[in-house]
Amino acid sequence: MTDLPAHASPKLTPHSLPGRSDGQSDVSSQGSIAAGEQTPALPGSLLSPAFTPPATPGGTLSLDLHPTAVLHANQAADIHNKKQEAKGPKLLPQLPAVECIVRARIPTTNGAEMFLHLYHNDLDGKEHLAIVFGNNIRSRSLDSVRPGETEMDRMIRGAYVGKLHPGRVSSRYDDDLAGSASIPKQVEPPLVRIHSECYTGETAWSARCDCGEQLDEAARLMSFPVEGLASDAPPEIHSLSSHSTGGVIVYLRQEGRGIGLGEKLKAYNLQDLGSDTVEANLLLRHPADARSYGLATAILKDLGCGADAIPEGIRLLTNNPDKVRAIEGPNREVLVKERVPMIPLAWRTGGQRGIKSSEIEGYLQTKISKMGHMIQ
Repeated sequence: MTDLPAHASPKLTPHSLPGRSDGQSDVSSQGSIAAGEQTPALPGSLLSPAFTPPATPGGTLSLDLHPTAVLHANQAADIHNKKQEAKGPKLLPQLPAVECIVRARIPTTNGAEMFLHLYHNDLDGKEHLAIVFGNNIRSRSLDSVRPGETEMDRMIRGAYVGKLHPGRVSSRYDDDLAGSASIPKQVEPPLVRIHSECYTGETAWSARCDCGEQLDEAARLMSFPVEGLASDAPPEIHSLSSHSTGGVIVYLRQEGRGIGLGEKLKAYNLQDLGSDTVEANLLLRHPADARSYGLATAILKDLGCGADAIPEGIRLLTNNPDKVRAIEGPNREVLVKERVPMIPLAWRTGGQRGIKSSEIEGYLQTKISKMGHMIQ
């Protein structure tokens, strides 16, 4: 054999691994699995969903846009959707803490006025809002005295009674006006709308949904007395008191039913590929509805619309029956006396007014058939 340098290794002939009898392991006894014992299954949280969404166009996987492939994807989403349909909005075990940081008077384009309230909370870092119409609804956390603040501080953050005017020095009424300008007592259950943010429907003129129309209609109903209602308004709306009691729109930052604007835009592309609004969310591995309403319940309590202040309950503008129970909170902190439906304007006027779009018709039909909405 030729002599090799000391640092060289001799060439070895590979040997096949010796066979092992059943129940033996080639690892140390400390980490071995006993004979006959099965490997533990992976926890469910580590497993992929039961369906696989289509590959991203331009990615490493080929995307088959044949109608059959789209149909199979929709069928997979439909199977998964059957498991999701029974799931309502997420119910929090307890209400989050909320605080109204500031409010300001906003004159509106239709001549009415409202007070915009901005809230902070201990659940997320978002600035949720309450749009309040009328003088009957006030924030408890806003009115509470804060250490070291001056009267000017209170007026700047909106903790005043009445209206601001140049030269005003007190956040409270003057003694000679206190009797005549006191806050009127709530004589009817207030009208309430819980509205989730929708940039496309409210700002970008989208006809994929009716969110913008619903926000406008809720504001209109809370701004005017019944005498100013259109003749085609639903009977439930005409049953309101002949003098407006105002109302509140709780505006939650839950874009895209809770999945965010970016994911919602992806869902729109899936809808153009043949999915409906529910299937698109599921194909993106999101719930059909990822919203929760604990913050809205806490805000309503702060605004004096809870069961402790209004035991007769509120009137909730919604087509979603699941939202009624969710708004009432884990311990019935808010009572819903009546659900007031929001019928699309195009349906009420035979298409003469409102949004005219085949896409919004499909959207509404999906909400009825798959999400249980009561649009009637």
